[in-house]
Amino acid sequence: MTEPEILTSIENGVGRLTLNRPKALHALNRGMCEAMTEALLAWRDDPMVGSVLIDHAGERGFCAGGDIRMIAESGAGDASEAKAFFRTEYRLNHLLFEYPKPVTAVVDGIVMGGGVGISEPADVRIATERTTYAMPETGIGLFPDVGGGWFLPRLPGQTGVWLALTGARLKAADTVALGVHTHFVPSDRIDDLKGALFAAPDDPGAVADRFHQDAGTIPTAPHREAIDRLFAFDTVEEIFAALEADGSDWALAQLAVLRTKSPQSMKVSLRQLRTGATLGSFAKNMAMEYRLGGRVVRTHDFQEGVRSVIVDKDNAPRWSPARLEAVTDEQLDALFAPLPPDEEWTPLS
Repeated sequence: MTEPEILTSIENGVGRLTLNRPKALHALNRGMCEAMTEALLAWRDDPMVGSVLIDHAGERGFCAGGDIRMIAESGAGDASEAKAFFRTEYRLNHLLFEYPKPVTAVVDGIVMGGGVGISEPADVRIATERTTYAMPETGIGLFPDVGGGWFLPRLPGQTGVWLALTGARLKAADTVALGVHTHFVPSDRIDDLKGALFAAPDDPGAVADRFHQDAGTIPTAPHREAIDRLFAFDTVEEIFAALEADGSDWALAQLAVLRTKSPQSMKVSLRQLRTGATLGSFAKNMAMEYRLGGRVVRTHDFQEGVRSVIVDKDNAPRWSPARLEAVTDEQLDALFAPLPPDEEWTPLS
């Protein structure tokens, strides 16, 4: 028999959600999101559950994102299946964000896209030396969804904008320093940590504090001033100009990376983050991202990005428009526009 893609159990007062799709790096599909939601709703008022643990089976990474091939195939048509996935996934993200019991996520390995969406709302977020965190969506014509519009602009300074536009990959020293993750625990202590959590299910923060160690030198620290200065603008054109004018090796390296990304995606992502920073609730942010998601997956750049990076793997996307200035405010307005009231995203009741 095929094992379920989400393993659910209650262990000594801890409701455990284990991602179990290792061959796909635990990439999320709609069924996985539904299974997690069902368990979380059952545990919400269960006195036998003191906290929730989200982890993964095997050693190949926590969660590499969502089921991009399905989303692209749906987006090539009417996007109905993609929108159904987004609706379910974003409801799961919101449920975790508002969950009344402590949630611990152990992100021991790759955590990108959808994996960020199910770990970032957790109260305790544990990274290891194997953790690699990124929101690489601008490289496939998408945008950092699953709550990126809320979490990224609330990181220190302009680091969230830098991460969203460049898709930079961070290791644990950086993620803990920036607050993406709350604790660093070496991977060979994770089983001990889980055992301690099962012994004290009501206070996972105190358990994580006991196991927390120094993650080491912070690679982004020397560049924080430049990030905050050069990524502080409200248009991507101004960011490009600032990087070029700065002229340092680091700034020119960022510029070279940005020139490989979808111009449309960069403009969508910057507006998403600047808007998300002003919103008063996580639910409002998810409604914005749902509007964007159903539309962006039908655009040329998303289809082309998936072809280039995931299908043909030639890493030579032909973006259209190919120039920043050709992506107009009117095009962005259309992507961000409200949906008819009966089509808008809403949280679970």
